[in-house]
Amino acid sequence: MTNTTTSKPSSPANHQQLELPSSMEALHIMEKLIETICSTYKLSEDHYGNVLVGVTEAVNNAIYHGNKSDPNKKVHVGFETTPDKLTFSVTDEGPGFDFNNLPDPTDPENLEKPSGRGIFLMKHLADSVSFTDNGRSVSLSFNMLAN
Repeated sequence: MTNTTTSKPSSPANHQQLELPSSMEALHIMEKLIETICSTYKLSEDHYGNVLVGVTEAVNNAIYHGNKSDPNKKVHVGFETTPDKLTFSVTDEGPGFDFNNLPDPTDPENLEKPSGRGIFLMKHLADSVSFTDNGRSVSLSFNMLAN
């Protein structure tokens, strides 16, 4: 008799690291990875969307703002899964930035600007967002229990 279950895997923490190029290819790699992780942990479609947009925004920021699309610089991505949480870390090789003093993208004078919403989106889609290393590294956590 085969025993099947629909619960989330209850294994201990799983941690992996990736090194990605500072190119659009990195975004495609992350999209596929996130799809695989969310499928494995049976995240709802809404939760999947939050993870996909939040993490790809972080990778996009690392490529374009941190590494300035320099092909000699890499984006380092780590992810850890526990039975109740997915955590992604994204680190670039740039100089960092002042993450405490960002313009408000909802301010009327910023609404027409073509950029400046990535961190705003990350903070609203992830359950926890933190910056370290002068803004070169961001960690996004998503609770799976609320899924």
